[in-house]
Amino acid sequence: MRRGGKIGFWAAAAFGAACLAPPAYAERLVTSVSTHRVLITSNFTGTELVLFGSIDGAPADTQIGAYDVVVSVRGPARSFVTRRKERILGLWVNTDSREFAQVPTYLAVMSNKPVAEIGPPEMLRRYGIGLVNNVLPPPAGNDAPEVPPEDSFRGAFLRVKTNEGAYTADPKAVTFLTPRFFRAGVPIPGTAQTGDYQVETLLIAKGAVLAQQQTAIEVVKTGFEAVVAQEARNHRFFYGLGTALLALMTGLIATLLFRYD
Repeated sequence: MRRGGKIGFWAAAAFGAACLAPPAYAERLVTSVSTHRVLITSNFTGTELVLFGSIDGAPADTQIGAYDVVVSVRGPARSFVTRRKERILGLWVNTDSREFAQVPTYLAVMSNKPVAEIGPPEMLRRYGIGLVNNVLPPPAGNDAPEVPPEDSFRGAFLRVKTNEGAYTADPKAVTFLTPRFFRAGVPIPGTAQTGDYQVETLLIAKGAVLAQQQTAIEVVKTGFEAVVAQEARNHRFFYGLGTALLALMTGLIATLLFRYD
């Protein structure tokens, strides 16, 4: 009886594990970027990388349109200040401000259709899909998990970054080459900050996220610009002194060359 009880216990445990295990044919994402390192030189005006992806575990009869893909690229985090101006006594003055700490310096959202058509608003906000749903941390001392979408400073921040070209959205950047294979252009602007860029790919069907894949690319300076930037960081005093002396010498030379007799 004891032996039979043990067998029954392990059989039940195995059956329960099988029930809790994920489906054998659950969709999985496999992505690859054309390069993981972008070099910035003196004539760098921007570039575009290519992300290729495949959907493993999709049913054999899958048709194009069964899945949606959203690719989000987030640049290095920095702090930004948004200010509100009001007209007082005929002058425009700053009356209030809001600092957004550790927000992406660059954000690009690529998809195969408009983000609003991919899923319900709750799902889009939960996964931070789209520019308006990008998670912005609250000011220091605020217990809220993020700045609410209706916040006026948040709206102004997104509007300014969009006008600068730092935040972009392209609902046609992701193209399905086959029902299971897709590509997406990943733009890197000429004003890109150096550092690590996070590339997140979401696989969505019927308003639900099925799979998620993350990778990273690095933007670095190279050549003479890299040497100057490194010396400026390591020897700030001498760099500033050298810059001032160079400006002074340039002024003196210009005076000698173009002075009137």
